[in-house]
Amino acid sequence: MAEMNLYNAQFMDHVHNPDYKYQMDDVTCSHEGINPSCGDELTFSVRLADDGTIEEAAFTGHGCAISQASADIMSDLIVDKTPEEAIELCKLFMGMVRGEITDEAELAKLDEAQLLRDISHMPARVKCAELAWRTLEEMLEEHCGKDGE
Repeated sequence: MAEMNLYNAQFMDHVHNPDYKYQMDDVTCSHEGINPSCGDELTFSVRLADDGTIEEAAFTGHGCAISQASADIMSDLIVDKTPEEAIELCKLFMGMVRGEITDEAELAKLDEAQLLRDISHMPARVKCAELAWRTLEEMLEEHCGKDGE
């Protein structure tokens, strides 16, 4: 029954009308993520602004509704954040969908990404929801900012 709550109009809008699904120009870094259990794959890209914040985020690829909506929601959330803030949001999101973080004040930082909270009751779909977030976290930790400060 959690699944029914998940596929609401707000969620489906991210699936059918994603704002961030396109090939970005002038990419600072990008990283490919694959969910081997279901074949979802996406390439996530960001461009950093001169002040080091994430100026633009976009993704390409294919997958189930959950992975696609999750990537779109995440993209919206991380624009104007620093890579460090984005990594913290990734950890928070993954804690939420695994059912490990339930504190309302903490989860409020995820804004619209809280739509995916019920995934924690659908273990087979957690990896779908996490794909974009895991890909972003890996990319930011491994590929972005190493040559910075």
